[in-house]
Amino acid sequence: MSKVDESPDEPGGTGSEVQAAADAPNVVDAPKAGKHELAEPDDAAPEAAAAAGEKAPSTAAQAEAESVLDRFGSWWSGRYTFTGTAIGLVFVWLSLTPSLLPRGPLFQSLVSGGSGAIGYGIGVFAVWLVRFMQSKDSSPRAPARYWLVLIGIGVLGTIGMVVWFDRWQDELRDMMQTEHLVPIDYVEIAVLSVVLLYVLVEIAKGIRWVIRWLIGQLNKVSPPRVSAVVAVALVLVLSVGIINGVVVRGAMDAMNTTFSKVNREGGNDRPAPTSPLRSGGPGSLVSWPSLGKQGRIFVSNAQTVEHLSAFNGAPAMEPIRTYAGLGSIDASDPNRYKVIAEQAANELERTGGLQRKIVAVATTTGTGWVNEAEAGALEYMYNGDSAIVSMQYSFLPSWLSFLVDKQNALQAGQALFEAVDKKVKSLPEGQRPKLVIFGESLGSFGGEAPFLSPNNILARTDGALFSGPTFNNEMWVQMTRQRDGGSPEWLPVYQQGANIRFAASAEDLTKPEQPWAYPRVVYLQHASDPIGRWKPELAFSKPDWMREKRGPDVLSSVSWIPIVSFLQVSADMAVAVNVPDGHGHSYVKAAADAWAAILEPPGWNPEKTARLRPILNSQTGYNEPTG
Repeated sequence: MSKVDESPDEPGGTGSEVQAAADAPNVVDAPKAGKHELAEPDDAAPEAAAAAGEKAPSTAAQAEAESVLDRFGSWWSGRYTFTGTAIGLVFVWLSLTPSLLPRGPLFQSLVSGGSGAIGYGIGVFAVWLVRFMQSKDSSPRAPARYWLVLIGIGVLGTIGMVVWFDRWQDELRDMMQTEHLVPIDYVEIAVLSVVLLYVLVEIAKGIRWVIRWLIGQLNKVSPPRVSAVVAVALVLVLSVGIINGVVVRGAMDAMNTTFSKVNREGGNDRPAPTSPLRSGGPGSLVSWPSLGKQGRIFVSNAQTVEHLSAFNGAPAMEPIRTYAGLGSIDASDPNRYKVIAEQAANELERTGGLQRKIVAVATTTGTGWVNEAEAGALEYMYNGDSAIVSMQYSFLPSWLSFLVDKQNALQAGQALFEAVDKKVKSLPEGQRPKLVIFGESLGSFGGEAPFLSPNNILARTDGALFSGPTFNNEMWVQMTRQRDGGSPEWLPVYQQGANIRFAASAEDLTKPEQPWAYPRVVYLQHASDPIGRWKPELAFSKPDWMREKRGPDVLSSVSWIPIVSFLQVSADMAVAVNVPDGHGHSYVKAAADAWAAILEPPGWNPEKTARLRPILNSQTGYNEPTG
């Protein structure tokens, strides 16, 4: 009997085609390797015998190689499903399509590995569902030729997608004026993607093994279907408990310790102000160390009288900046944000800020950061006759604050504006300064908090500038949904631009062309900013901005792909500020134009705005992460 006949059937199948293919050469070569032929070669054909002797080693090596491939093939097909592998491969290809921003090797690997793992899971679930519908306990393994075809298609398809990926990335990077990827980046993407894909799939298989083991144990005391439900529920509860109770808590403790230290020690190289017009200076109600890193930076960065006077050609006043940080209160105080806000407002009053032409409330991001371009522009436009007040509510980066401190941002934004507004309204009506509010990203989120509606902003302020709004800015989302017909989601027109306008660039501030009434509100937003484009529904619902004509800095080839687009835009959020100004989540370029349009300060003109732009660009450092 030949070895082919002796090969065992695969579980659930009719016979091992991989085993037969690997063993076939042994059947053919057996006579050549037989004892009789090698011991007593045919004298009449010595050349043939010699040839047979020479071929034997190579044939043996070939057989050994095929045996290795056979064992690997058997291991692979026994461990991974054909359908899961095929769909996972397609998802990896789709992950290489372009999205909003250029991604480096790390984040592209996260997208590709995550997409592949989800695709594999979908394939496995599809097979299980079909088997369940057919009331089968198992499915036959795919024949070896199916795997060979899949390997061939996989190699060719991957090469093709990498070529397109390279073209898309170059086009996107040229548009945003960033460096191209280099060959080593592609190697890194491939290796990291495979490693992540393997790890995620193995974790899922481990969870499945635990569920099956639990079902087996529970089947001894309960019906199979009940056992399955209970086992899945137990694993879910256990997983959530471990993640929340161990992983998340441990990570949060570590990050709190790290960022708390950064908040205390960062910016200590900046000396305390010598001017009484700055928080932390002489006569201040709050100490310099209590301001935290970003508070010390904000107060120190106020424009100098010399710079303002030289720019405007007239004697300037020293601008006022007041700030209150977390270091000045008891962190366990349930009213801590109200206390901090009142400290900041009292500082504003102490410095004489209420007697300036304009008072600006700056709502901060997670670490307490304020966009310096937006703050500095006001000081230039009013030649120092200004006061800017702000406060800190967290020391965590914005992306993390958004997850754990979102309510704190709302409470702080409302508390600060209410405290300042109360001070302003305590003055006789004819002696009140202009009152404006501004904030970027999570700062814009907190900046909306004091107001019940868009009309309420108009009723309570003399203007507002919100840049890089987040997908959770309720008022911004509401106005975007209620935008005028024909205007795109990435640049909506609201109520014909009567008071509130949305702009991706300075040119957009003049649209629509009808008169722009006071007070004015501007939302600066880039079409390529993932902070506003991301939302959970993106996983299964095509957003309007992908149905409409793309924005000026979004590739026309960007398409919505279920699940994959969600992962892509999620990764884009992590690199949103790692692109040049005017794209993604970087907002400096249009700050001067926006304030000039909102306020039209006396004596200000377009020529001054043009001169101010490069000054703000040179002074601004983006040291705050996304969100």
